[in-house]
Amino acid sequence: MKNLTTILLIMASTSTMAQNGKASTVKKTFNRTTSISQSIDADASIIWTLLTNAADYSRWNSTVISIEGDIRKGEKIKLKSTLDPQRTFKLKVKEMIPDKKLVWGDAMGERTYTVEPKGSTSLFTMTEKIGGPIFPLFASKIPSFDESFEQFASDLKKEAESMANSR
Repeated sequence: MKNLTTILLIMASTSTMAQNGKASTVKKTFNRTTSISQSIDADASIIWTLLTNAADYSRWNSTVISIEGDIRKGEKIKLKSTLDPQRTFKLKVKEMIPDKKLVWGDAMGERTYTVEPKGSTSLFTMTEKIGGPIFPLFASKIPSFDESFEQFASDLKKEAESMANSR
């Protein structure tokens, strides 16, 4: 309970309270933060396996066209998303704590995935903060992430729970 309280306090401090399965976005002049949390009836290790297997993303995740490279700390990956299919995002894996936390990003932002065990379930949270000094010049051209985040969390929940039930 203490860890969940800490996560909720951190989320509240950034004014990004995401409800279970519902994305929330906070827009500021120089950045935008989108967050979602989802309770998943699966062990954290199952969720972690899905989040760190780049080659398998497009099979279970309808928001990702492809990911090339290895999802390991310090490695670079190339991600193609359904939000902008013509663009390849070149990202660096910045942090990895097995079964708990994954962070990747580029000069414009970072996406953080956390997985917290809750008995027989896990709390999955995904937060992306994008921005910088020139963010106001192009912010209106960046599509909302809310629907994509909701679909990502839904796809992850469906696949992780399916894997958990097949064990």
